[in-house]
Amino acid sequence: MAVNTRRVKSVEDSIRDTDEPEHRLKKNLSGLDLTVFGVGVIIGTGIFVLTGIVARDQAGPAVAISFVIAGIVCGLAAICYAEFASTVPVAGSAYTFSYATFGEFIAWIIGWDLVLELALGAATVSVGWSGYLNQLLDDIGTPLPSSIAGETATVNIPAILITLVMTGVLILGIKLSSRVTAIIVAIKLVVVLLVIGVGFFLTKAENYTPFVPPAQPAAAGEEGWLHTPLISVLTGFSPGTYGWGGVLAGAAIVFFAFIGFDIVATAAEETRDPKRDMPRGILGSLAICTLLYVMVSLVVVGMQNYTELSATAPLAGAFSANGWPVFASLISIGALAGLTSVVMILMLGQSRVLFAMSRDHLLPPGLAKVHPRYGTPYRITIVTGIVVALLAGFVPLTALAELVNIGTLFAFFLVSIGVWVLRRTRPDLHRSFRVPWVPVLPIVSALASLWLMSNLPTDTWLRFLVWMALGVGMYFVYGRRRSRMATGERMSAADNIARR
Repeated sequence: MAVNTRRVKSVEDSIRDTDEPEHRLKKNLSGLDLTVFGVGVIIGTGIFVLTGIVARDQAGPAVAISFVIAGIVCGLAAICYAEFASTVPVAGSAYTFSYATFGEFIAWIIGWDLVLELALGAATVSVGWSGYLNQLLDDIGTPLPSSIAGETATVNIPAILITLVMTGVLILGIKLSSRVTAIIVAIKLVVVLLVIGVGFFLTKAENYTPFVPPAQPAAAGEEGWLHTPLISVLTGFSPGTYGWGGVLAGAAIVFFAFIGFDIVATAAEETRDPKRDMPRGILGSLAICTLLYVMVSLVVVGMQNYTELSATAPLAGAFSANGWPVFASLISIGALAGLTSVVMILMLGQSRVLFAMSRDHLLPPGLAKVHPRYGTPYRITIVTGIVVALLAGFVPLTALAELVNIGTLFAFFLVSIGVWVLRRTRPDLHRSFRVPWVPVLPIVSALASLWLMSNLPTDTWLRFLVWMALGVGMYFVYGRRRSRMATGERMSAADNIARR
């Protein structure tokens, strides 16, 4: 018998599932907790590294404008996430939203896609955490052997340990996780604000001239079409560096420093008042981080000429060039704290997405059990922690890191279109937060996401398509006949009405 893969799970059914005793999560989060989560996951290495790379190679001092453009693109998607998260306050984020708009098959695809952003992202950040730890230990004269720490490690022990420790924190409760995150965020915000405050007095006016350097033609590429942005392969157009073209190209790069604000939506089911607090947490964290990114970028290009910035440690290098080398260690501490919270929150998001998929029986339902004392999905959290630890400890992730970006942008695209679709299919739903100018704003958000995706290398697209094809195969082998809607275990609200 053929199975309909376009089954749409109603919003009412999604909310009703959250009241099942064995699947009920504790509602302990406030709007402030959500904002802290958002800041905790967004501020990572991007603020310490990408600023210098884009200023030196793409935009010059106008890198601040690149951050503003990227922040606007993320803001468009954030507004769409805010409406969905307040209307459908259920764990799973884009997966749950897609189930309510596009149906089961697309929901599975987006859930599978989110693994690229969350699990792979957590593993990649864990490796970066290991590198910063070893750099800090090297500063005090006790570095770890390169075989067990850093990106070239054979078995990356620190990356495995930080993953497992954060897994334990997540199992012990969402409130404990938020408190740990608050402490870590406070540390890295102090470091960032100190960098901004001290750096401001070291800036020189001449370093801001010209603010938008004259455009230069692109250098002849030697890497082949696989490493060329997809838009260049399709159109034959190779954007140059600097000028306003460089500012726009820089926006496509610094965008990835913002990745993570969507994680806030995965905690909707554990929020006391999601209809009010979800929009505040998502939009508030994004606004705070955009402001900090712009301020840091203006300080770093003012401290040192953009052509002389370091590609690996631009902030530390700028302070050293001004006679403040002690800030190199301080920045390493800030980066280490930043990455700690990023690892934990990415795993939090991944466990909630997989929890929602297991509750729908698209994955084994036994994984959706909630701990009777801590109120957390402990089984799927343990599985997530083990997988991320293995990836971080044994797999070289440098070539796969860009998959995190394309997976996130694909989720942005579907959520943006999904807001418009749900407005048309379920206009009766109460929306405490509404996206303005529908359908114009969601369409602009979706097109902006596609534009950024097109700036990724062609080989990243090929890996993405292979991953998606693997996910489609898994759905047809397992999920499509075992889901709750396929077996009739959960009847849709429309069916319930029709039977009355």
